[in-house]
Amino acid sequence: MAPRVRFAPSPSGYLHIGGARTALFNWLWARNQGGRLILRVEDTDQERSSLDSVSAILDALKWLGLDWDEGPEVGGPFGSYFQSERKPLYREATERLISAGKAYRCYCTKEELDRAREELKAGNPKAAFVYPGTCRDRKDQPDLPSVVRFKAPHEGSTDFVDKVFGEVRTPNTAQQDFVLVRTDGYPLYNLAATIDDHEMDITLVARGRDHIGNTPQQLLLYRAFGWQPPEFAHLPMMLSPKGEKLSKRHASVAVQDYRERGYTAMGVLNYLVRFGWSSGDQEIFSRDELIRLFDWDHVNKSDGKFDEKKFADVAFEHLKRPELTNLAEYALWARPFLAKRGIPDAPEELLLAAIPLIRERARTLVDAARELDFYFREPPELDEKARQKFLTAEAGAHLRALSQLFSACPEWKAEALEAALRGWLEETGRQLKEVAQAARVALTGRSASPPLFDVMVVLGRERSLARLARAAELAGS
Repeated sequence: MAPRVRFAPSPSGYLHIGGARTALFNWLWARNQGGRLILRVEDTDQERSSLDSVSAILDALKWLGLDWDEGPEVGGPFGSYFQSERKPLYREATERLISAGKAYRCYCTKEELDRAREELKAGNPKAAFVYPGTCRDRKDQPDLPSVVRFKAPHEGSTDFVDKVFGEVRTPNTAQQDFVLVRTDGYPLYNLAATIDDHEMDITLVARGRDHIGNTPQQLLLYRAFGWQPPEFAHLPMMLSPKGEKLSKRHASVAVQDYRERGYTAMGVLNYLVRFGWSSGDQEIFSRDELIRLFDWDHVNKSDGKFDEKKFADVAFEHLKRPELTNLAEYALWARPFLAKRGIPDAPEELLLAAIPLIRERARTLVDAARELDFYFREPPELDEKARQKFLTAEAGAHLRALSQLFSACPEWKAEALEAALRGWLEETGRQLKEVAQAARVALTGRSASPPLFDVMVVLGRERSLARLARAAELAGS
């Protein structure tokens, strides 16, 4: 049977990069095996969930190229794919457990439980509170608010073989009668996830290691319902540089942040995939390579520390390699960032010609838009420091001479332009450094740019000569 895996985010904000890593591993396995990825929105926490968050998560997944086969905007045979719309299913399953004596209604108030915790701490400050089963044999009282608790076994163990961590054994003495349904009627995570994974025919649950403690409780529920559980794979954690849980105070943690900073989707995925998975020494992959190579045998147990510099390096490496990011893709991705700089309609031919000159310099698409700016702005924006330093009165005379020299070039090619300039320097006894920087500022508006003659070829004869002439008029003013 082809695998059916799921990504089940809680819509309480943006798509966290840790969640994106989980989505990526599930997506890769589904695509590698010809299976299906199910997107399920776990929105039973009504106070924190919002439709805006749902939209933000879906948008981030689409940008990353992690498409789903069933779920919101796609549909499928097991809908609804929003847990908030599946309450009748949870209610019916809960009543079955209660009728079978495997769950019960608990009427203990918060104050009573808090008092029990305080009494326990008073006697042993290090002891962990375990619900004592106060209501296990209590008769139902429909007029009182209640939660529903699972009647956990106290003997034996709950075991499973994790595809990453191997055999995991939990003594049932460590279990307590955990809550299944809150007083407001909404199910807690373990109940809803178990029911939905069964109803949606999920064959493998792959999620972060922080969920490994939920698995024994879910396995107990599978047994109570008489269902066959799926396989499980728990992924190593993404930690801060200090080894803490990664949060906003350590780094940008929203996928959208990296999109806005000019990272490409594959740049992000290339960094995330190495958090827990490897394929030899290879660090940079195409999408097709990731799909072909991914397996669970090479997912390791060790948590990783988030490294912003390494992230930036990986993203840049993917962006600059022509075999991974072709010219058409680069141009398409750069356009929104050019638009933010006031250049919404960069001519395609000019853009494609300019990109090869900047891709070794531009670490992000934000950098790329800045580096490309002068090709599309007429006249180019002049850096004031560069103007004062290099566009002197003496430079003005040189620029006029260069304009006349280049206008006479029969071929507008880098080699011909360079040969003409070197011939002029030899005739006049001048050095390249006396004129090159002035010409660079004249053509680009800045003191650092791609090779001068390559820039002139991309700009073309008419625009290059016009910029040299204009700078000659500005020189010394």
